[in-house]
Amino acid sequence: MVDRVSETLQISAAGLRAQSSRMRVIAENVANADSTARTPDENPYQRQIPVFQSEFDRQVGTELVRMNDVTLDESDFRMVYEPGHPAADGEGYVKYPNVSSLVELMDMRDAQRSYEANLTMVEGTRRMLERTLDLLRR
Repeated sequence: MVDRVSETLQISAAGLRAQSSRMRVIAENVANADSTARTPDENPYQRQIPVFQSEFDRQVGTELVRMNDVTLDESDFRMVYEPGHPAADGEGYVKYPNVSSLVELMDMRDAQRSYEANLTMVEGTRRMLERTLDLLRR
């Protein structure tokens, strides 16, 4: 039974780490949503997308999730007409990051729910283990 409890905790812990990493990337995207480049020739911040991968863990004997990489979103930058801005091009347009705060907030909500689900599994497993130990002490 202890092996199963340990496996459950390791699986949930991997999920917690993955979602925590995902939230870090989303927070970085939100923090840079309104940043611009310094000059018209430069590009502003480019949205990052976390990439997850399942990985077989021999110790646990099952697949665990982890954030494998972070890729850049190749969608177009937002163009805003601001002729007085230092990063404005010849036509007066400034490139802004390809970050949508609404999309990031929805992703953050999803990551938060997944994180909470994994945390609930850890708490449930801990309670089950405590009850088992209480029974064995009697």
